[in-house]
Amino acid sequence: MELGTTVLLAVIQIAVVMGVVLLSVAYMTYAERKVLSFMQDRLGPMEVGPWGLLQPIADGLKLFMKEDIIPSGANKIIFAVAPIICLIPALIGFAVVPYSEGFSLLGGTGGTITDLNVGLLYIFAFASVGAYGVILGGWASNSKYALLGGLRSGAQVISYELVIGLSIVGVLLLSESLSLRAITEHQDGGFWHWNLWVQPVAFVTYVIAAVAETNRLPFDMPEAESELVAGFFTEYSGMRFAFFFLAEYANMILVSCLASVLFLGGYEAPAEFLNFVPGFVWLALKTWALLFFFIWIRGTFPRVRFDQLMKFGWKVLIPVALVNILVTAVGVYIVNN
Repeated sequence: MELGTTVLLAVIQIAVVMGVVLLSVAYMTYAERKVLSFMQDRLGPMEVGPWGLLQPIADGLKLFMKEDIIPSGANKIIFAVAPIICLIPALIGFAVVPYSEGFSLLGGTGGTITDLNVGLLYIFAFASVGAYGVILGGWASNSKYALLGGLRSGAQVISYELVIGLSIVGVLLLSESLSLRAITEHQDGGFWHWNLWVQPVAFVTYVIAAVAETNRLPFDMPEAESELVAGFFTEYSGMRFAFFFLAEYANMILVSCLASVLFLGGYEAPAEFLNFVPGFVWLALKTWALLFFFIWIRGTFPRVRFDQLMKFGWKVLIPVALVNILVTAVGVYIVNN
């Protein structure tokens, strides 16, 4: 009986967290369209609901009711599975993100679905799997545009996953743990204890690599409309197209959550007198601030060329991240000895 109650509470907790994530994904699309429209001196969605607030629901219903077309020359099984391979890794990464310290949602483990001592490794392992969905979807479509988009995505992900991995090594050296909760607790003490102030170079390289990793402008090479129509999901429609769309925005939220935990104190309040505010509120505010930055750069910068993107990753970001690791390691050694 006790085991059944524990399992039920865990399922409810997972459902609540996934519900919040999926609702955030839906309204991230609304927020992006609104912010971009204000940047471009127009109104954006206004017709569906007050101020267009029901637009994401209308878009979701439209996509899920559209006809699902599979090209006659496509590999039907891989074509069908690829969007799911993209979406699932984007969602299960939230299982190890700590959203609060004292607040435990329905009997969960202290403000997170599960507190793995290798939480970062878990996230990066599954994030790597998501790239296969893009590559397989591009190949299985039997379209030259989709294939080129998939190949570009493979090269881009390999390059910028390496940058993200190197950029967080400095944080790991400081916190001496792969647990996201331990990294958050290491920054306890307020605004000036955040890793941002001791790892500013790592934060900048992480954010740039995260923009490239999520295929966002100005690094959206796998889906460059001006030259590849829609890139790797050119042949997708209906529900499968929606899965790719959901995966992109879920990945944006995940990398923003991760940046909040690694560099901005996660659920920790910026000052002690603000500790009365629940931790999940601080995590949400920091995450949405980073998401606003994603939208801001989309409305500001033009798309770069693919060769410029690859050179920037290998010749600039990776050397900078390696130098940051060296300097951090030397600093930690001097302080500890």
